[in-house]
Amino acid sequence: MKKQSRTFSHKKYIVFFDFDNTITPYDILDDMLKRFSKDDHWLALEKKWERGEIGSRDCLNGQVVGLRVKRQDLNEHLRKIKIDPYFRNLISLLHIHKIKTFILSDSFDYILNYILKNNEIENLKVYSNKLRFKNDRLMPDFPFLNKKCLFCGHCKAKNLLANTDKDSIIIYVGDGHSDICPAKYADIVFAKEDLLKHFKENNLYCLPYKNLKDVYRYFRRRFHGG
Repeated sequence: MKKQSRTFSHKKYIVFFDFDNTITPYDILDDMLKRFSKDDHWLALEKKWERGEIGSRDCLNGQVVGLRVKRQDLNEHLRKIKIDPYFRNLISLLHIHKIKTFILSDSFDYILNYILKNNEIENLKVYSNKLRFKNDRLMPDFPFLNKKCLFCGHCKAKNLLANTDKDSIIIYVGDGHSDICPAKYADIVFAKEDLLKHFKENNLYCLPYKNLKDVYRYFRRRFHGG
């Protein structure tokens, strides 16, 4: 993490959110794999990824090509998904104070955009992997892959750094393995689950959170005191 030696001005804040299990109450893609995979091969890939034998790009690619679901059926499933109820309040608060906000996800654009739109969240810049349909098959693409790393399908750190400068105060909100790398560049990290475990194991400072209500309260205190 960056050293917190400067005087913080909220005008310099830039906030980055993970999506699955951060904005949403659970991992949407994992749930899709359980529901729509043609077989259990996705589980073997998941275990290889957890052991560090493959990166998330190879894991995700293999898992997604094993899905069998038509667009209308996926839409019906995604339509039922609700986001964290405090995300809308949090985005409104950041917008009022002119804080730039981004979503960085190792999931796929179609899924994210559908859920956000269905929950009336618009005009947020989203960086993620890409997805297209071919009948009942889903075809993944990874435009933000870091070919020098290959650990993540989407190099969140690259897109984080591309949207900040040396004067930015970077705040990162996440929960998982794909958040570890971008969180290194943040001044303030909100962490839960695997990301929080990583910070604790490495004696790194972060702000634990249970849901976005905790993050919302943090910004309310920053902006309005109390």
